[in-house]
Amino acid sequence: MSGKSDMGKRKGVVLEYLGFICLFLTILSLCITITINFRPLYIFDIDYLNILDYTEIGKKELIANFDQLMQYLNNPFITTLKLPDFPMSESGAFHFYEVKRLFLLNYAVLITTIVPSFFFLRYLKKNGWLWRLMNPFRIGMIVPLILLFVMFIGFDQFFVQFHSIFFNNDDWLFNPATDPVINVLPEAFFMHCFLFFFILLEGTLFAGYWVGKKQLK
Repeated sequence: MSGKSDMGKRKGVVLEYLGFICLFLTILSLCITITINFRPLYIFDIDYLNILDYTEIGKKELIANFDQLMQYLNNPFITTLKLPDFPMSESGAFHFYEVKRLFLLNYAVLITTIVPSFFFLRYLKKNGWLWRLMNPFRIGMIVPLILLFVMFIGFDQFFVQFHSIFFNNDDWLFNPATDPVINVLPEAFFMHCFLFFFILLEGTLFAGYWVGKKQLK
């Protein structure tokens, strides 16, 4: 009986670890999904960063090009990227193809983990164990804060390191002469995207910690 009991406990621990991994992957991929599709941020930055000063087209046309780019990145059935007002080199098109693959990978992670995460949370709530969210979420909140600190120290270096992790080539170093789209996708816009993502992630983790703490009380 003792052996079976120990085996059952080990199985429960393993399932709980898997549940938390699944939950963190859901939170991460969901925050990424919201960030990359948060269209109002780019519309805001058009004026805030004076992006129209770096292109000859108007705001309406620029937004239409941005929407077309996002449709390509989000839709697995669109295989060719063609922007009406921005010519593109072969290396530039390949970089966006690699970005598209990362987008679709993120969506695959979200779709794969969101249902198990839902049942895991329901399991914790049913057993009165939501307080177990506290420690993992408290530890999880440290990571975004560290990355935010690193980002504010030097976003240029942070941006370079980010690309070195996710891309094994230099195609992301666009030449404005051959890929003028880079003029309307300034580095400051991506900095705002990262900032939005980290705030969203930190807020979600804090909400989970607060729910756990509330139940513990």
